[in-house]
Amino acid sequence: MSTALLTALALIAYLVATGSVLLRIFHPQGPHFKTTFSAAVAGLVLHMLVLAGMLFTDQGQNFSLLNVSSLVCWLITMAVTLTALRTPTILLLPVVYGFAALVQLAVLTLPHSIQLQHFEQNIGLLVHILLAFIAYAILIMAMLYSFQVSYINNKLKQKDFAAMTRHMPPLVQAEVLQFRLLLAGTVLLGLALLVAALFMDNWLARENLHKNVFSLLGFIVFSVLCWGHARKGWRGKTANILTISGATLLTLGYFGSRFVREVLLNTL
Repeated sequence: MSTALLTALALIAYLVATGSVLLRIFHPQGPHFKTTFSAAVAGLVLHMLVLAGMLFTDQGQNFSLLNVSSLVCWLITMAVTLTALRTPTILLLPVVYGFAALVQLAVLTLPHSIQLQHFEQNIGLLVHILLAFIAYAILIMAMLYSFQVSYINNKLKQKDFAAMTRHMPPLVQAEVLQFRLLLAGTVLLGLALLVAALFMDNWLARENLHKNVFSLLGFIVFSVLCWGHARKGWRGKTANILTISGATLLTLGYFGSRFVREVLLNTL
């Protein structure tokens, strides 16, 4: 089966999952979860098959911007889907599945560049990238949870209980999960930076400076937030602002520099 056909099928599956949630997002009985998760699992499997074909080539591992974006999207979508099986995350599902559908559309329509890596020759680089990807996915999940916490908190303050259903988590439960994700992601991000500093010869090279500076700033922001929550009880608006700021810095650090090099400079 061709990559284009697999991508198109993944796009359709993610759109079905998104629509299944949106059509009944505020219904007292919630969405039809069998339809939602069946479509989501189909999308994830198809997405994984597309990724395997695009990432692993005979010449090496193709870590182009589009492939990396698709990989991070798959990690986040998989993590949120698994989390939703145990914790109500109804507000996050259409956002995650909708974005996954957009990524599939980008894979279908945008030109594919090539950025080859040879991880078998550099195990330190492989460990760094794996830690960084997982940390980024977890911290983006924490940011999504901060949006959900903010929404639930606002509805409770407005006494708008009609917008709350049994498929939305209690405020305390959502906040606890948000900060657990923040702590786990921050630890993994710190390990990723440490591995890079110890085992990558070109860590301070000019082409990596932009990424390293923004990643380090993001790590500092998340570390301060974890400390502030543990010692000062930071939560609510303060925690949300710092979470979004840290996630933005990480996104600029990696995807910003890659976007400039692979997209803007190639089109000029």
